Amino acid sequence: MQFVSVRDLRGNSSAVWKKLQTEREMVITSNGKPIAVLSAVSETNLEETLKAIRRSVAVASVNSMQEQSVRSGRNKLPLKEINSAIDAVRRRGKA
Repeated sequence: MQFVSVRDLRGNSSAVWKKLQTEREMVITSNGKPIAVLSAVSETNLEETLKAIRRSVAVASVNSMQEQSVRSGRNKLPLKEINSAIDAVRRRGKA
């Protein structure tokens, strides 16, 4: 996968866009750290590509929450405590 700095993208965007056609995906970096992914799309696959990206982000978020739950020990909470916490949040939301 090709890595492109923000500076290169800003200063030489036409070359980056041409390269994207062959690479299909590129990682944009700032100070050497990845900050975004460029992905080539077309009119015909735009919606499908967006759905796939959103699905992937959602799965990563759920995985992260599960890992946090295990680290904090919350994965061992009894169902009664979980339901009690949910009810408390719902009551606060209605207030």
